[in-house]
Amino acid sequence: MYQKTTLNNGVRIVSASMRDIESLAVGVWVKTGSRYEQEELCGISHYLEHLVFKGTKHYSCQQIKEAIEGVGGSFNGFTSEEATCFFIKAPSRYLERCLDILAEMVLYPKLAVSDIEKERTVILEEIKMYKDLPQSYVHELIDELLWPNQPLGRSILGKEETITRITRSDLENYRKQYYTSANIVISAAGNLCHSQLVRKIKKLFNALPCSLPSKFSAVELKQTVPQLRILNKDTEQTHLIVGFHGLSRLHPQRYAQSILHIILGGNSSSRLFNEIREKRGLAYEIGTQVQRLNDTGAFFIHAGVDNNKVLETIQLIIKEINRIRIKKIGKGELRRAKEYLIGQLTLSLEDSLDQMLWIGEQTIMLNRVDTLKKVKREINAVGLSQIHQVADFIFCDSRLNLALIGPQKHREQAIKELLSIGK
Repeated sequence: MYQKTTLNNGVRIVSASMRDIESLAVGVWVKTGSRYEQEELCGISHYLEHLVFKGTKHYSCQQIKEAIEGVGGSFNGFTSEEATCFFIKAPSRYLERCLDILAEMVLYPKLAVSDIEKERTVILEEIKMYKDLPQSYVHELIDELLWPNQPLGRSILGKEETITRITRSDLENYRKQYYTSANIVISAAGNLCHSQLVRKIKKLFNALPCSLPSKFSAVELKQTVPQLRILNKDTEQTHLIVGFHGLSRLHPQRYAQSILHIILGGNSSSRLFNEIREKRGLAYEIGTQVQRLNDTGAFFIHAGVDNNKVLETIQLIIKEINRIRIKKIGKGELRRAKEYLIGQLTLSLEDSLDQMLWIGEQTIMLNRVDTLKKVKREINAVGLSQIHQVADFIFCDSRLNLALIGPQKHREQAIKELLSIGK
């Protein structure tokens, strides 16, 4: 199903043919993100991602929008810790147009000083917006606890002081350093022909000189005691995240971790959802999330709860964490979690955009693509003992982190005692 070609200069092309649909999705991935940044340029990857949409050598910002939206398509981009991606979804007959615009954006952005200044204001407002959203900003607080004084502990958006001082020269130098042939992957999925795709991409990207792939500094994990961060704020409810260091993208037990996530808080039949929302009505939003990076990862439990029910909710979360470590998981619960994980992945890959993201992320990060058949086989091979091993490894008391936003300063000592901080 998947085909891959590497151009002579190192640009990689991967595609998935989906002949029974009328759409296609194309993405250009660049192997750079927030963990590649120097501290004084924190946020520059995301800043540059914004700016490439503002105009190129041959297209104005308005022309880019009209060229895609005028044929029923959509376009966007995102920046993560380890990659930046620009993508378009459109009717399949517009493949050449999509590629041409994406190539222009990545290779020939205008980076006009007027656009840089306007977008600086936009990003500063974006930073303020997320600070005003406790359910979002609490994620930044937990990252700071998990990875203190490291790129992973800093916001992808950057800080107000770094965004304020980034110059056009900084942006252009950063683009030249990282937007290179060895760092670029182009992924496409939908009603397309791989050989035709390669011919068109070769015309657009072959002029890029050969380069070496970029690298980032390895993460440092030094935590030996539980940690707490409270941002006291007058909110209607308290938003909290319990966070642990998790498994990396390539860890052999990564699917056991995914199943653990489903059982504990991955859907509305999960343990935390049933215990905290359905049985006790303590929270509207409660669940778990897994983050996998190249050399590390994280396991999060997040909730939004009544300000007066915070201690009770934390106690119940810890109780469920300990229960899944100690008490054997039932065979039926395991089977349902596996079916849910496989089913959700299967359904998502019927969409050309999700398929493009699936093959693009694997290629930029791992330089390979695992087929759905292989992933299903590995998920089904996970046994109960593996899940308990992963739970024991992740849910270590000394590596527990808790971040809260809400009016909880008066409960700080009680929360510390609950987490055994300072004892």
